[in-house]
Amino acid sequence: MDLDTIASVVVPPSADALPPWQAGDAFLAGGTWLFSEPQPDTRRLIDLCGLGWPAAEISAAGLSLAATCTLAALDRLDLPPDWRAAPLVGQCCRALLGSFKIQNRATVGGNLCLALPAGPMIALTAALDGTCRLQGPDGGRRNLPVLDLVRGPQETALRPGELLLAIDLPAAALRRRSAFRRASLCPNGRSGALLIGTRDPDGALALTVTASTRRPVRLAFPEPPDGRTLRAALAAAIPDEVWYDDVHGAPDWRRHVTHALAEEIRAELSR
Repeated sequence: MDLDTIASVVVPPSADALPPWQAGDAFLAGGTWLFSEPQPDTRRLIDLCGLGWPAAEISAAGLSLAATCTLAALDRLDLPPDWRAAPLVGQCCRALLGSFKIQNRATVGGNLCLALPAGPMIALTAALDGTCRLQGPDGGRRNLPVLDLVRGPQETALRPGELLLAIDLPAAALRRRSAFRRASLCPNGRSGALLIGTRDPDGALALTVTASTRRPVRLAFPEPPDGRTLRAALAAAIPDEVWYDDVHGAPDWRRHVTHALAEEIRAELSR
């Protein structure tokens, strides 16, 4: 898509040299969504690709992903063997169902900031206790859990001109057992429900629901619940208005599939 409203493109040398934010600005990373449809209100692009951020950093503290890390780079990471949740990375990268060109351009940060319910990077980072590092237009920085960043379809807690720098995933979350389930209306369709379960060594179980809901929903249990308790917790955590409704799935279908996949995860992680 040609963006014929763009008057200028700025390539800052560092995050500290960003131009003053103004109406009509947009951050450009992979651009896979930005260039997919008209952007009539956009006048200037601030290109983040020249910042040169390392795609990822692996340390004893966990995994830090630059907002500009592509899905292809994320999928290629060689993660420590004791990170039992590592398979979630590849599962979520492939849940995007994009071509190799999209996988090599789409970014983790873009997937989060776009805040579409089916965004698999939302599922991955929310399930692994991800924290976003943000920088405001005045240079001030703050941290925000992924669960608090995404508020609804294309709605986030980002303030005007606020930039997502990186997402931090703690090593403790990456060492948990995990279970992944996904459903769509057709084999190559957008996710209608994407659920991730994790279990701590001490037995605590967490279930993260995305794609079927307007925002990510997290349920936590001190130990694996029985089926009735899980169903009651899902009903309490996801009221009718939170189930998502679009061409990729009606709310009643999404609710049914979510409950079915949640039960599969409960059974798997209870063993």
